[in-house]
Amino acid sequence: MRAALLEDDPDVSLALAGWLEREGWHVSRFGDGDAVLRAARRESFDCFVLDWQVPGASGEEVLRHLRGELANAAPVIFVTARDAEADIAAILAAGADDYLVKPVRRLELLARIAAVRRRIAPAGPAGRVQAGDYVADFAAREIRRGGERVELSDKEYELAAFLFARVDALVSKGHVAQSVWGHGDAVLSRTVDVHVGKLRRKLALGPERGLRLVTIYGMGYRLERVSSDAPT
Repeated sequence: MRAALLEDDPDVSLALAGWLEREGWHVSRFGDGDAVLRAARRESFDCFVLDWQVPGASGEEVLRHLRGELANAAPVIFVTARDAEADIAAILAAGADDYLVKPVRRLELLARIAAVRRRIAPAGPAGRVQAGDYVADFAAREIRRGGERVELSDKEYELAAFLFARVDALVSKGHVAQSVWGHGDAVLSRTVDVHVGKLRRKLALGPERGLRLVTIYGMGYRLERVSSDAPT
């Protein structure tokens, strides 16, 4: 799981990142809002944790760009010293998923992030996602097409599970590499491409099955639902 953390106080940033990393998150830390927006245009994240008053674009401006220009639906949680009721209401109305006032407590922050991710997670009952002719069963570690199990290697399944958990979301190649292979080094780029190609063929993805895997040049991939009459 990847988190983007916007916090200009180095001590607070290190503390928050440490809390998240101990829970298995890979955290990218940013000290100004413009840097977060640059990263969000080329990378994907599972969660954004934003302070409000920071150099460059404010946390509020970052949120509005994420929800507007970038059409990014990832959870956004504010962690800020601003505690006025009007501020909280304005940020939540602008698209934030939660709001915590500093000083924030570790267990509360982790619980709020977990709660937000549960609310928006695409996985249905029993940890399954259905899209088109496919069912991803995370408990059984299998992908079924038309009711039949598709034979996948361990790494192919992990890639498929990552994508099915994010159906219709654009994910960066670095996000895929970090989550499936454990690190996002550029040397993995070709490896990711090869596995994506194999997965596309093995799953026989296409409009006739209601699902396709699209490569977005310069960014990454999107496993997207598609109607049978859509262009290929």
